[in-house]
Amino acid sequence: MKKSFKYRIYSNQETVQKAEKWLTLCRQLYNDCLNERIIAYKERRESISAYQQMKKLPYLKKTFPEYKQIGSQVLQDVIQRLDKAYQSFFRRVKNGKKAGFPRFKGFNRYDSFTLKQTGWKLEGRYLVIKNIGKFKIKLSCPIEGAIKTVTIYRSSSGKWFVCFSCVDVSLKSLPKTDKEVGIDMGCESFLTDSYSRNIDNPRFFKKSQDLLKVRQQRLSQKKKGSQRRNKARILVAKAHEKVFNQRRDFHYKVANQLLQDNDVVYIEKMNSWNSHRALNRSMRDVAWFQFFNILKWKAEEAATRKIIEVPTKNTSQICSNCGKIVPKDLSIRIHQCSCGLSIDRDYNSALNILRFGQNLRGLNPRISRL
Repeated sequence: MKKSFKYRIYSNQETVQKAEKWLTLCRQLYNDCLNERIIAYKERRESISAYQQMKKLPYLKKTFPEYKQIGSQVLQDVIQRLDKAYQSFFRRVKNGKKAGFPRFKGFNRYDSFTLKQTGWKLEGRYLVIKNIGKFKIKLSCPIEGAIKTVTIYRSSSGKWFVCFSCVDVSLKSLPKTDKEVGIDMGCESFLTDSYSRNIDNPRFFKKSQDLLKVRQQRLSQKKKGSQRRNKARILVAKAHEKVFNQRRDFHYKVANQLLQDNDVVYIEKMNSWNSHRALNRSMRDVAWFQFFNILKWKAEEAATRKIIEVPTKNTSQICSNCGKIVPKDLSIRIHQCSCGLSIDRDYNSALNILRFGQNLRGLNPRISRL
């Protein structure tokens, strides 16, 4: 299978400055190629392909000698990124979605470059990049499989990372447990499963709001373009980065525990939430989509685990005991049915998700309430 390994990297000031110069030149190339495509279409109604723009790279290096220090494959990847942005734009137009035309990249909106077969060398804990220098890698775990691409990435807080994209990574099978579970996501609790277990919502963003408020106020008071404003911006970025890392670590721990305990996990199909803007602040803090992506990826890595998506329609309204629909709004947290069942609303939903998922697989539902 394919897998990416991300590590923090460190180097001296000279090497970092060279890496930043590469980012600046790659960003300029991206913007110039985008501008060329826009002008060609407006003036001549022509579409320029990625191949046509790549053919001009030798001429670019002769005209602008600073590009000679950057590998040809790195510059080709810049043009390929622009081409992918155009392909995504046309796909959204075709599907009737909000198009979002490719935009020019500002200083803080182009933060990585990719090397492929050449231009880099791995020496133990050090990564050597031709014409840039040597980076020390904080190897938190071993690199597996065959490395296909190396991406150098600068975060918004100014930290540097390397991502190794690898193929032929071996799967890590988990022992069979003969257990299945349905999970219902929420805002009050992070999730409730069909065994009536609740995992509390840590609310990382809410806990950091006071700090973010102070730092954002200080940022707004600084003069644009000044060094003090840049320092204030980095402090805000670090606060957001900490929240993101805390949430992601929490998601990985919960996903690992679910997959260790169960062979099959039934989750909600979140197609109804087709836009990030449709989610309120509490929902975005929970980050359901990120958790589901991590859960699916970890199940794929485990090989012996399955993730089954279940339609979410009426999972909280249907009685898990008799199947009768009991209408209730979000303020009602207890499911009470005329059949005599009285359980937590999220627990009832998790039982329904488990039953619907087992029906999708052609199995006889095996539900036992605690």
